[in-house]
Amino acid sequence: MKSVAVFCGSSMGASEVYADKAKLLGKELAHRGITLVYGGSSVGIMGAVADAVLAEGGKVIGVMPGFLDKKEISHKHLTELFIVDSMHERKAKMAELAEGFMVLPGGPGTMEEFFEIYTWAQLGLHRKPLGFLNINGYYDPLLAFFQHMAREQFLHEKYLTMALVDTDPGRLLDQFAAYEPPAVKTYLKKPDQT
Repeated sequence: MKSVAVFCGSSMGASEVYADKAKLLGKELAHRGITLVYGGSSVGIMGAVADAVLAEGGKVIGVMPGFLDKKEISHKHLTELFIVDSMHERKAKMAELAEGFMVLPGGPGTMEEFFEIYTWAQLGLHRKPLGFLNINGYYDPLLAFFQHMAREQFLHEKYLTMALVDTDPGRLLDQFAAYEPPAVKTYLKKPDQT
């Protein structure tokens, strides 16, 4: 794997553990020679993971909409920074550049990025690994909700394991390397349907 997109918060969160694990991920990416693809920000745990990759001599590619760049939050020391026109273009460019997608703690924007990539995987628009670095149990409620979706038959069982989960960056990257995607979602009618 040559590149991983990381979706995460532009805030530091309530605990130092979020930034600490983001930095640990950055070091792990750099040591493995994996390029970080991310939203291009200098703030929050987004900035923390980018700074850690750069400090270890790794490569970082940022993708930022022009309206955010104008607010002077773009990271000024990246290997490469793409300025795009919209949030939609940002996600498309990140998906194009990345060979996998990792989600760290974040808010609604992080969730929106994850769910789009997750849905694209179900539909077969990509076959790349994706997963949560579940720092401090942050994603436990969401993972429980996935179980609820499956019980209520709004999520196929085979897609429960599509989103990989670990608390350790190295182990999660190992899971990414071994990932085998499930079959693409189909819409076959049940025998009693006409």
